[in-house]
Amino acid sequence: MHLVPAERADRRAIDGHRVCDAIAAIGDPGHVRAWAERFSLLADPGRLALLIALRQTGPLAVSDLAIATGMNDPAVSQALRLLRAAGIVAGEKEGRVVRYRIVDPVAADLLAHCIAETG
Repeated sequence: MHLVPAERADRRAIDGHRVCDAIAAIGDPGHVRAWAERFSLLADPGRLALLIALRQTGPLAVSDLAIATGMNDPAVSQALRLLRAAGIVAGEKEGRVVRYRIVDPVAADLLAHCIAETG
């Protein structure tokens, strides 16, 4: 059990080799934290609905997203602000209209799986 951290080495393992495999699979705690944050953004039904709409249709404006999701414009704007800060979406301004699109390929892939499961 060479991968077990010193502070856990005194615990009795049932399948020591699997414990080491599990520790190796988990990897860097920072990486796990980053994925947890990504999933927390997807865990909100409103944000998830926005992302599904963007994944399926491509760039949309706030007002169009509000109509599609049943959310109000300020709620859509707030959700997009969080998603933009996380690097999942980006806005492209065309005159006075800003259209949002998914820019994170990993999030797009996760959404494709989500959509395939429900469709």
